Amino acid sequence: MFIVDSHCHLDALDYDNLHKNIADVVEKAYTREVKHLLAIGVTLSRFEKAYEELKEFDNISLACGVHPLDFEEEPYDAERLLRLAQDKKVIAIGEIGLDYYYSAENKTEQQAIFASQINIANQLNKPVIIHTRSAGDDTISMLREHQAEKCGGVIHCFTETLDFAKKALDLGFYISCSGIITFKNAEAIREAIRYVPVDRLLVETDSPYLAPVPYRGKENQPAYTREVCEYVAALKGVSMEEFAQITTQNFERLFKINVQ
Repeated sequence: MFIVDSHCHLDALDYDNLHKNIADVVEKAYTREVKHLLAIGVTLSRFEKAYEELKEFDNISLACGVHPLDFEEEPYDAERLLRLAQDKKVIAIGEIGLDYYYSAENKTEQQAIFASQINIANQLNKPVIIHTRSAGDDTISMLREHQAEKCGGVIHCFTETLDFAKKALDLGFYISCSGIITFKNAEAIREAIRYVPVDRLLVETDSPYLAPVPYRGKENQPAYTREVCEYVAALKGVSMEEFAQITTQNFERLFKINVQ
């Protein structure tokens, strides 16, 4: 069996208490059939800092981008992003998007940086990895306006409505399920995921955040993608082995990469 964690923040895991190093995280994941990881960037400086260690792993791919909640850490530099994202280890622009839940007063700046990053993704023909919270309508309208269907992408850690899912699918986007899908109060999300065709689904941890049941409340890690995969497979009425294979193929198709 081959499972892909399509979204994890490897630079944010607990290396003081839970893991010795990146190799330890990778090994724990591998023993549970999670055999490829996509490590996500949230600022360009943090991406550069993590790059030197992560580049040594054949089974770790990288995404480079500026998160809507992190863009104030340093001045946004489109040229720097363009340069970093051309690296062959970088398979996507992300995590990018809009977040009005935590930060609504800087909507205009968020939108300008989001637009710039979509344009860079189109320029490089690399998919976008989308964060959206309390900003569904603007997220969809900006993806349309800036022709994100050209580069393609994924709505990561899906927490939106069925209507949003339909609009994202119409743009050719994929939908990624995180540990939230296993939470008791997530029935609206499960309803949307029941609708999404299996050939448009991915699985992820978003670790170190949002650990799935039965690990809820603990720090998340890529190994726990297995629980997400198992849960969504049951939700979709397919075997875990089949769903693991389908989501791995979806990952390869979206990101134009062979991982198996």
